[in-house]
This record gives sequence, structure tokens and C-alpha cells, in this order.
Amino acid sequence: MKQTGKTIVFRADASLQMGTGHVMRCLTLADTLTASGAGCHFICRAHDGNLAAFIRQRGYQVHLLELVPGVPAQANPLAHAAWLGASMMQDAAETAALLSHLKPDWLVVDHYALDARWETPQRRHVARLMVIDDLADRQHDCDLLLDQNLGRTDADYVARVPAYCTCLLGPNYALLRPEFAALRPYSLQRRQKGALRTLLITMGGVDKDNATGHVLQALSGSSLPLDCRITVVMGATAPWLNEVTTLAETLPWPVDVQVNVSNMAQLMADADLAIGAAGSTSWERCCLGLPSIVICLAENQRFITNQLKQCGAALVLEPPNNENFPHQLSIALNSLVTQQVFLQDMSFSARNISAGNGTSLIVKTII
Repeated sequence: MKQTGKTIVFRADASLQMGTGHVMRCLTLADTLTASGAGCHFICRAHDGNLAAFIRQRGYQVHLLELVPGVPAQANPLAHAAWLGASMMQDAAETAALLSHLKPDWLVVDHYALDARWETPQRRHVARLMVIDDLADRQHDCDLLLDQNLGRTDADYVARVPAYCTCLLGPNYALLRPEFAALRPYSLQRRQKGALRTLLITMGGVDKDNATGHVLQALSGSSLPLDCRITVVMGATAPWLNEVTTLAETLPWPVDVQVNVSNMAQLMADADLAIGAAGSTSWERCCLGLPSIVICLAENQRFITNQLKQCGAALVLEPPNNENFPHQLSIALNSLVTQQVFLQDMSFSARNISAGNGTSLIVKTII
């Protein structure tokens, strides 16, 4: 391995409220940086549902910040302030104290509750600063910004970052693990028939509102072929895991509930259709040309779902906690079963969005 001598620190959180996506995509970047010879550390706060143990299992040192109860709302006016678990200034001070000892070449920040007011105090302790964002809703003080969402343009950030900041925008820079690009040829080749025999359901690593259970219940009114095989993927911290496992046993189709999978790319490549949440996993599905029914579970996913719908890369449904959801899902599935050309059309649209090599492009920029 070529040693770069660079030290990279990530500031990202996971919790039952925010899910696991921010930490998981940072881990993807950390793995590729480590393979390039860099040393990576994580700074996380001890939220319920944090992934500190999982990050350590992946071989990284985690510096865990304690939760601070009773933080007044005005201490952080950002839309996702409640996700931080401390005031922004306290988080900034605690992080700076760690950085003063680690002296990283790069600090990578992936957190909706942090902005330039947090980033600027870190400057004295880091050589360069990278921000991963999806929202384009706040100011940043950074050298490099990544927003991997479809439809993002320079105009979204020109007034939100310094003039010298390099912006990497769009799904061509999506942080995907290398196995997605490796399986892309196989996945695209097997979609030429457009049949629907395997269904993959992935509603996020936490799924605190049990969207997975709502989807499984709604399947009973659909015309899925009886020989269809269903795979459900959930995280170990998902609060509804036991209920979903019990419900899966009552369905007329064979349902395999898998937890904390390490072969998500293979599961997606082998699936004919996915029902899933929006977010970073959208670009994984696009890389593999996997047709999708995407369910918008939060307002901050609205931009992604609208872009996927406009491109014809997915069918989009509203959250499953409404009485019309079973009917809407049944209509969507029935159309895909009876007119399988729709699956092929979605696959062609999706595969043009991301080729899956974004992580390597970002690492080249950093290293």
C-alpha cells in the first residue's frame, strides 16, 4: 500500500432519528482513503442508535461525544438542529479540542445541524475542510463541497461557499462502494428481459416509523406473481425488526429478512425491482439500473424524489402512514407486473444517472 501520510477526520452522526446514511457514506469514503494509505478517525455523538461500535469493527478509531440534554432551540436555528444533541458552539469546542491533538490534513463534515459557524472555528486545527451536504440550505466555510444529488448546479451553492471552494455536484460523485461499479455490467445485462420475479425492500437502516411493515402489509392487495421472492433488508438497531420478521412469515410469498448485510450490491443486482427510501441508496440503485418504487419518508428527501421522478428513473409514492398508500402501491406494482416494459424503461433511465465511480474521483481530489 502506498502511504500518503495523510490524516482524515470525519464528523458525522447516526441515530434513531436521523438514520445511518451519513455515517455509512463517510465509511465508504474512509475505506477508499485508507486503501490509498491515509489514516482515518471518526468523531460522533452518543445518540441512541449511534454506530460507534460498528465503525470500530470496521477498523477506525471513534471519539465519542456525550449527549447534552436540554439544549434550547434558539441555540441552533438550523432546520435540523435537533439532530445534534448539543449546542453548535459546544460541539464546535469539543471537536476542536480533539482536532488540536489529531492535527488532520482534512476534516470531513457530514451533518445537517452544522454550518459555517461551526466550521470556521475548526480552521486553526485542520489543513483543509470538506463538507458533504444534500440540502443547499445553509452557509459553509470549506475548501471542498460534495452534493451528490441529481439536479444540483453551481447556482445552488455559489452564495453559500467561499469563492475558492471546489464543488463536486451530482450523482457522478456519489459515494458508492467499489462493488457497485464492479457489479454494474452483470446487473444491466440481466435486466434485458424485464421480468418481475425478485423484489428487494430497503427502507433505511433504522426505519423508526416502520415503513417496512406498512409496505409488507400493502403487498397483500397487489398482483405480485406467486413465485416472486422478496428480500427485506434492515439494520440491527431498527426498532420494528421483530414485528417485521413476524409479519413476513404471514405473506403468501417467500420473504427473507436480512440484517446488517454486507452484500447489498449483490442483492440489488439480483433484484428485478426495489421498493426503498430515498437518500444515498438511490444512487446505488441507479448505478445498477435497478427499477425502483421510491417512498419519500422525509421532507429533506423531496428534492431527490422529484428529480428521480422527472428522469423516469423511479416511481414515487408518498409516506406509507396514510390510508391511500396500500391502493397506490398496488396500482404501481400491478402496472409493472402487467406491462414489464416499464421496468426496462426505468432501468435505462436509472443507469444513465451514475456509473458508480464517484468515490475514487473524490479520493483523487483529496489525496
